[in-house]
Amino acid sequence: MANRTALVTGASTGIGAVYADRLARRGHDLVLVARDKAKLDALAARLKSETGVAAEVLPADLTDSADRSNVELRLQEDSRIGILINNAGTTVPGGFSNPDLDSLDRLIRLNVTAVTRLAAAVAPRFAAEGEGAIVNVASVLALAPEIFPGIYPATKAFVLTLSQSLQGELGPRGVYVQAVLPGATRTEIWTHAGRDVNTIPGVMEVDELVDAALVGFDRREPVTIPPLPDAAQWDAFSGARMAMLPNFRQSHAAARYRA
Repeated sequence: MANRTALVTGASTGIGAVYADRLARRGHDLVLVARDKAKLDALAARLKSETGVAAEVLPADLTDSADRSNVELRLQEDSRIGILINNAGTTVPGGFSNPDLDSLDRLIRLNVTAVTRLAAAVAPRFAAEGEGAIVNVASVLALAPEIFPGIYPATKAFVLTLSQSLQGELGPRGVYVQAVLPGATRTEIWTHAGRDVNTIPGVMEVDELVDAALVGFDRREPVTIPPLPDAAQWDAFSGARMAMLPNFRQSHAAARYRA
């Protein structure tokens, strides 16, 4: 995939912008997707000047079906694209004591629907080609939903399990799928959550987060958790989950549930 173009969503700021920068410096041409055309144009111009890669801007609101369809079509038809960075996402403040249903719907459309549809748009072509990479940015909250109110952790749990399912299906056909689980990272998402990022302990800088995620990418890790010091903890967690699988196929309820 050394010479393949990368399509990066949420590329105007934060994690997406740093992914675009790092991939450009690896020699990848880019298709940059976000709502803010002015920021995309500025990023594309800088990356072209500094790295010499081709950087195309594709403005789109991924919660809008027409805009999203344009991105889906590009992924389906442009054989140069070999990497999808499924990064676009957001959050909303508050939990379920006084929910804003329209905001929750928009959150699901961006964090769940868009991620799913873009992956589904490109997966058949990647599988037919026998190569390609889908990077889905999730969150450590996929594993710790109790510590953050609302549905944001649930959307990121979906992204994690989607990635694992895709890897199981597409991995044997040459497609690499990576789930990246950042912890608290210094991005604009905290403004959307109504939080002051400077009051949150253990916040990672975006550059360090993306550089670590790319180490996992190069190692072809299915799940990369940049803030986790001890990989054995994830191995134990994953191993315990896998150990349960044979016990899920039972004709009768477990004895502990029998009256």
